[in-house]
Order: sequence, then structure tokens, then C-alpha cells
Amino acid sequence: MADFDLEHVDDVYFDVLREIGNIGAGNAATSLAQMLSSKVDMKVPKVELLDFNQIGDAMGGEEQIMAGIYLVVEGDISGSIMFLLEEASAHVLVSKLMGGMETGEPGQFSEMELSALKEIGNIITGAYLNSLSSLTGLTITESIPDLTIDMAGAILSVPATEFGMLGDKLLMIQTAFTDDVELNGYFILVPDLPSYGKLLKALGVMQ
Repeated sequence: MADFDLEHVDDVYFDVLREIGNIGAGNAATSLAQMLSSKVDMKVPKVELLDFNQIGDAMGGEEQIMAGIYLVVEGDISGSIMFLLEEASAHVLVSKLMGGMETGEPGQFSEMELSALKEIGNIITGAYLNSLSSLTGLTITESIPDLTIDMAGAILSVPATEFGMLGDKLLMIQTAFTDDVELNGYFILVPDLPSYGKLLKALGVMQ
């Protein structure tokens, strides 16, 4: 496992990483539907293995305002997971969760809205990690979520600071949830290098 190198991930490994993304995002959509008590469809997620400096552009630019929920992952694997939601989508989700209440102006969220957003992020990332744990048989726990409303580049600087010195790539899953409107969200899974090896070994892809 020590020899695992993300710079040379072959198609078999990447297919498994993509499948993890699909199943995790699917479970997240189901949890979101239960939370909102409405039908939520999910487009097939777009899964990419990217360098840190490519992530901002992949989400529409580093200056785009987003809601970012960040959790530290512990247990049999370590690293972090983020769920980023475009600001307009965040307002729509919060409004639905709060029974159609009017939400704040662009760039503004009340304390109640921020609390609702954190709960949404917690449930969605929890569903993602639970599916990953079920697939692999690994014990995966997460920290209390930290919520930030900021430019994408600023939000992404948190895992970049913690993990960027490893030169790692990270797994980005872009997911469009739809009920009556389309909501764009992004999962970013940042295991440390040994954890990638553990994940793939647990899935039987790697010796």
C-alpha cells in the first residue's frame, strides 16, 4: 500500500473510485429527499480525480460564492470530506427545509439558516460516508461539521493547507439534485495516501 501513487491511477482503480462516488451521492440524494419530504432526482454524478489547483475552476471559478461544509474523517481511514453547494442552491434548500420561508439576500444567511445548512451538510455527508463504510467494511467516523460561506477558493484552502503538502490529488464528485429546481453540489473526498490504499484493498481491487 505504501507504493500507491495517485499520479498513476489505472482505469480499474478509477472505475472503483467512480463507483464509490456514484453510490455515495445516490445515498445522499435519498437522505435529502427524506429530509425535505419530497422526491429528489439525481443526475449521474461527474467524478474526477483532480489536483487542488484545478478544483476551483471545475466548480465554476474560485471567486464563486458557495456554502462549504467541512468534516474531518477518522477511524480506519483518515482525511477530510467537504460538501460545497452553490449559494443560490443553498438558499433554495434552506427555504424548503424551513417550510418555504423567505431566505436572506444573496451573500446573507441568518443564524437559523446557517444552522439548517449545517444540518443539511451533516446529513448529506453522513449518508455519503455511511455508504463508503458499508461498501468497504471499514469503520469511518466524522467530526462535527464546520460551515463556511465564502468564495470557493477560500473554502478550498482549508484542505489544501492540511493535505496539499502531500501533492495528493483529490476525488471530486459533482452532483446535480433536482426536485422542481436543479441544485448543484460538490463532494470532495480527501483521504491521505495510505487511506486510498486501504479503501481499494478493502474493495478487493488492490492486494
